[in-house]
Amino acid sequence: MTNRIQRAIISVSDKTGIVEFASAISDLGVEIISTSGTAELLRSKGVRITEVSELTGSAEMFGGRVRTLHPAIHAGILYRRGVEEDERTLRREGFKPIDLVVVNLYPFERRLLSGSKIGELLESIDIGGLALVRSAAKNYRNVAVVTDPSMYPSVIEEMRRNLGGLSIETRFKLAVLAFESTARYESAVHVFFKVLGENPRDLEQTIKPMETLSMHFVKVRDLRYGENPHQTAAAYRDPSEAFCIAGAEQLAGKKQMSYNNILDTNAAFSMIREFEDESTAIVVKHTNPCGGATARTAREACKLAIETDPISAFGGVFAFNTVVDNETADLLENQFVEVILAPSYLPEALKDLSKKENRRILRVPEIKSAYRSKNGRKAYVSIAGGILLQDADTETIDPNKIVVPTKRKPSTDEMEDLLLAWKFAKHAKSNAITIAKQRHLIGVGSGQASRIDSCRIAVQKAERFNFDLRGAVLASDGFFPFRDTVDLAAEKGISAIIQPGGSIRDSDSIQAADEHKIAMVLTGIRHFKH
Repeated sequence: MTNRIQRAIISVSDKTGIVEFASAISDLGVEIISTSGTAELLRSKGVRITEVSELTGSAEMFGGRVRTLHPAIHAGILYRRGVEEDERTLRREGFKPIDLVVVNLYPFERRLLSGSKIGELLESIDIGGLALVRSAAKNYRNVAVVTDPSMYPSVIEEMRRNLGGLSIETRFKLAVLAFESTARYESAVHVFFKVLGENPRDLEQTIKPMETLSMHFVKVRDLRYGENPHQTAAAYRDPSEAFCIAGAEQLAGKKQMSYNNILDTNAAFSMIREFEDESTAIVVKHTNPCGGATARTAREACKLAIETDPISAFGGVFAFNTVVDNETADLLENQFVEVILAPSYLPEALKDLSKKENRRILRVPEIKSAYRSKNGRKAYVSIAGGILLQDADTETIDPNKIVVPTKRKPSTDEMEDLLLAWKFAKHAKSNAITIAKQRHLIGVGSGQASRIDSCRIAVQKAERFNFDLRGAVLASDGFFPFRDTVDLAAEKGISAIIQPGGSIRDSDSIQAADEHKIAMVLTGIRHFKH
């Protein structure tokens, strides 16, 4: 059952994509009703609209607290099409049907998480928007509701395909998403009031950032097991986010992604997005980088990434920041790979890569897109009786803020290698040491309790696979508590080091670097990863 949409109401806080969406449905002959703020934007872009106040005959009240709470709006949404009594009542009252509701709510959750005054939080509690969403979702058999800007393209596509209509299946799917959003929203409000009730405060007082936390996730699917066969597991997504790695498009592979596959793929996704320009390939094993390089072509980068540590690359996750072409697919023909992720694949390359049925192949255009979490991504881990929450480590180096305290400065080529090594060190388990040469990761030492042991492992890895360490560079995710790492690097011929700095013994490491004529760069940013 496909209902043609004739009239829509649009009232959005997040105006991402709304002009394009409104223009598209207007071109399909949909009459648009809108609240004042959204109406002003749409009018300025040439979209014809009717303001809510014109329809209701009532001006917005109390600073916008009352806008859409009116029978002219809700009757048009809630009346049951085909029910004679409802049809008769609607005609008698002179109201018109509303077939599409496009609403996203005041950013209460974001303000609560970032910290705001109590009075501001109270004003951020959406009333009219929630009522619109719930009314439309309840009447999904007749009305469509869109609460997420990421759904705009698919809604427009279907409307164009169906002469301005949406199927009952789509309307039901949109209703489910709508109730997910209202449930999460109401949960956040409930937590806020619970905290407020335990410690009543003046409206001018501030709820500190992350003083309250409400979380809502939707199951993507059950997993065969967790990290080990005796552990049950499932993957969930945050419905407020447009992208979840657990839901990435799988183009090939007989088996679905496992718990460990998803963890490693997430690590690879975060890592490969550090590289935005030339072709880069990385290999990840147990969430740590074990191979990586930047080169002129995807094939060359992939070949070098495997050569970093051919043994660890066996059964790894491979990630690319450019299209995977036929030459790269040929290179991987006899390589045991658990997962490949890339923005796209050439058809013949995908065909060749798919020949191994246990190889999962993911298309992840978000690797190259401007995708970012709307609210600033958070990272959290479970602990006994609770969780730890922090901002995700998305910090990057500001070239204008780095310090070179040594007598010798890094050359242009050394600086390029230092930045590459630094990106890999950021994503390796602490204590982490990475070694690079000619835009190629050649040694990784990670997860050790002492930094010098991580350095020894990185050196041993590089030497094991016959890399010449003379002229290579070294990155450390944390500062050097002693000069021993610098001395070992010098012994092996390493010419430049990048590290955060901040140790009370920085002067010892800097002195050691000067003694060995090593250039040292201090970033001022630490990248511990536990």
